[in-house]
Amino acid sequence: MPLVLDAAAQDLLFREARTAHTFTAEPVTDEQIEAVYDLVKYGPTSSNQTPLRITLVRSPQARERLVPHMAEANRPKTATAPLVAILSTDNEFHEELHRLVPHFPQVKDLLYAERPAREASAALNGALQAAYFIIGIRAAGLAAGPMSGFDPAGVQKEFLDGDHTPLMVVNIGRPGPDAWFPRAPRLHAGEVITTV
Repeated sequence: MPLVLDAAAQDLLFREARTAHTFTAEPVTDEQIEAVYDLVKYGPTSSNQTPLRITLVRSPQARERLVPHMAEANRPKTATAPLVAILSTDNEFHEELHRLVPHFPQVKDLLYAERPAREASAALNGALQAAYFIIGIRAAGLAAGPMSGFDPAGVQKEFLDGDHTPLMVVNIGRPGPDAWFPRAPRLHAGEVITTV
């Protein structure tokens, strides 16, 4: 195969990985999540910005506050997953750029002075970082259950503030019984790749 990554790693990250819908009771530790972040923080973003923010929902009280904001079908698995993460974007990410892009100190004011530009950039780059996070969860030998089926305004009001926009909610843990739906089809390379 023309890929450097060995077949077992390819399977772990992509071919055999699935969105999990059930989980065992085995806990997911802060150390595991920190190791995931320490790996995936190197994924590329525009201007090396880091808008992703991760809110770990651990306490039973916080879980009770979150579950009502989930779509009906997502409530049972969110209530029982070992760990739930709210992934959001920090629309004030530009305040960190002086540390993240020291060779281009004017980037903050040149590209991200206006809030609409920041929000658009944070949405794109936060989504990139969220995808890296999911791959990192898989690299840790865990399963991720990312969901967009939730009330963003409710989650923002309950857990975030006006400068943070929720992207997705991710259940995390070891897959439980009947964790997977059948593999859904994907488009073939010839359907998505063109050469000009």
